[in-house]
Amino acid sequence: MDFVDAAPAPELTPSLVEQLMEIIELQAGQASEPYDHWSYAWRLATGQESGQDLAPSLSTAVAGLSGYSSVVSALVERLRLVCADVPPPREAPDMVHTDLNPSNVLVRDGAVVAVVDIGNAGSGTRATDLINLVWQTFQDPLDGVRRRLWTRILDLVGWEGAAVLAATQILVSLEVPIRHGRHDVVPGVVKRGHRALDELNALR
Repeated sequence: MDFVDAAPAPELTPSLVEQLMEIIELQAGQASEPYDHWSYAWRLATGQESGQDLAPSLSTAVAGLSGYSSVVSALVERLRLVCADVPPPREAPDMVHTDLNPSNVLVRDGAVVAVVDIGNAGSGTRATDLINLVWQTFQDPLDGVRRRLWTRILDLVGWEGAAVLAATQILVSLEVPIRHGRHDVVPGVVKRGHRALDELNALR
């Protein structure tokens, strides 16, 4: 960030999301890191314990989410049911950033000039980063661009793959505020999680 003449995006706009979608397409076939976020997402979403665990503490925390409250437990159960019969992914060909929030997107004059904070980057499907953008676009005027994101995700990984990635995004988004004691945030995450699943179900 010190070497780029740009500032973090204050918020996502339709234009920025469109630009990020184009940037994400450049990640196709560029997997180079050994960390397979695609397989890890499947294990996190389905509750499977086998394979390399990229984040053991996160896996443990997610496994205990149902004990937080009945409302959270109901959402977790819904996620597990959606992903229960999804087979594991067979390949992880793309580069994946995993955290495309506005603070990691450097913008100058409305144009994306850099994406930073790649410490957690790895391999997987670039649909992972598209799901991350979906999660951040549940407000006007981003509804239209979110529909485009869903369409592209389904093109890349199909409905079951989209369900696994959405479930992972929701589970992690629940775990973070609970771990940090930000209990006021949790109801909004639960509401957004159900809305994301409703939208995905409507596209089945």
